[in-house]
Amino acid sequence: HQHSVPAFSMPMFHKFVPHRLRPIIYLLMAFSFQLTGGLYLGSLNEMIGGMSLMREDILMCLYMNLAGMAIYFPILFRMKFRFTNKTLLIGAAATLAICNMLTITITLLPLLWIVCFIAGCAKIQGKFECMSNIQLWITPKRNFGVFFPVLHIIILCSMQISDLLTVHLTYHFGWKYMHLFIIALMLAVILTMLLLTKRCRIIPKVTLRGIDWTGGMLWVLFSAQIIYIFNYGDWLDWYNSPIITTITGTALITLGVAVHRMFHSLHPFIEAEMWRSKYMKPIILLIAIVEALFATEHVLEEIFMEEGLKYASITSSLLDWAVIAGILFGVAVSLLWLNVLRMSYYKLLAIGMGALALYLAEMYARISPSINMQLLCEPLFLRGFSYAVLSATLMLSLQQVMSFKHFFQSLCVFNMLHMTIGGVVGAAIYATGMRYYMSDNIARYAQHIDSVRFTMSPFDFGEWMEKFIESMLMVSVKQIYGWVLYVCIFVTLMFLLYDRPFVRHTLRRIPSWRTVGRRIAAMAIHYVR
Repeated sequence: HQHSVPAFSMPMFHKFVPHRLRPIIYLLMAFSFQLTGGLYLGSLNEMIGGMSLMREDILMCLYMNLAGMAIYFPILFRMKFRFTNKTLLIGAAATLAICNMLTITITLLPLLWIVCFIAGCAKIQGKFECMSNIQLWITPKRNFGVFFPVLHIIILCSMQISDLLTVHLTYHFGWKYMHLFIIALMLAVILTMLLLTKRCRIIPKVTLRGIDWTGGMLWVLFSAQIIYIFNYGDWLDWYNSPIITTITGTALITLGVAVHRMFHSLHPFIEAEMWRSKYMKPIILLIAIVEALFATEHVLEEIFMEEGLKYASITSSLLDWAVIAGILFGVAVSLLWLNVLRMSYYKLLAIGMGALALYLAEMYARISPSINMQLLCEPLFLRGFSYAVLSATLMLSLQQVMSFKHFFQSLCVFNMLHMTIGGVVGAAIYATGMRYYMSDNIARYAQHIDSVRFTMSPFDFGEWMEKFIESMLMVSVKQIYGWVLYVCIFVTLMFLLYDRPFVRHTLRRIPSWRTVGRRIAAMAIHYVR
């Protein structure tokens, strides 16, 4: 059934705002929301010293921010049809401003994690509200094959630009200035909404009654426990630590209660029917594998550049431009493939996996203490290209196999794996692998040290030992890149050998907002009853 597509309009603006400027304002606000976060990894080293926290503490805050974004998906539409656009955007911007103010003053870790989680919820609310109002401007025919790639330009490019901004503001002023910049940006969003928009409601108000808040909190708690286990596991020596053992036990209990509620609650936060979709499980499994492979960026790349090449943050941030170029090229290829060539998603996923394998192969081949920085641009370009292609295509594939009722619930699971659990599990595997290979390589290569070297005069033992450890570091990073490359090649070959698309060849259209509103209202009435 083809839904009629209404003409694009933005009635929330006052009449004096030019029509051509309206969608651009919302696009800029969406980009502004995407720049925000709880804490910013571009100033990681400065925050460790300034806040007296460990690296794992800062990463835990990042993952809690991402968990807040992921868990909020099932209630986005309910919020959209309960409150006006102006209320939601002002509320999201104000919440983010307050959270950024709190994160530079709070040092109590559990409270800091909660603040970062709330910031993640506000971030996705603001971004969704902006993008949902300019869908018809981006794609007048409501084509997901256009909308998702364009959406990922904002999502992925803003991640790199946020890193660049953080690094430069930290270098010139201090790590707190990124938070102050974000606060100013959110105040600008609030001022824009107050001056240029009015309260406008297209459909009748929909109640929030019937949402399974308890079930949602159970899934949040389970995600936080998994993140804690894999984030702190290497530091606490895994199950030699009673803390990791205890949290693993409580995580299993939390999962059991959440699954029991999913099957026995009248209206669970995540419904069991969602998992019965034919291709849901293979897509989710692929997302987890892909995200674990991409976790090399946060472990192996950082170790190589910071410890091996001794790059400062301001130097390594220059490579973000190569990643941005790769992202833009990946989005362009996705748009061409899906909307002009109209070829299968499966082959596009294979191209993305092939580009990821090339990135891993080039990093493996180019690891050297004397490598020119420009030689790293090509593999990072491939990483950006692969991430853009795979992220947009996997999200589009998920939309095509899920019903409207369960699509945003599946996005919750998708992003839990895509943004949090997949990444933290991959990072934990690489960190544990680095610890094993460093010890193994030092033991293996140290046996080649003979008395001739130590009798050389003059002999600077400290300098020689530093170079030896750096060499072992390079060898260890190369070894892990090699293992990850094997896994990536295996997954890519599975695509080539199993030549069958997971999803349909023709795109389903996005229904109009009035149609969506009627469905949401019907669901809400059903939940209340």
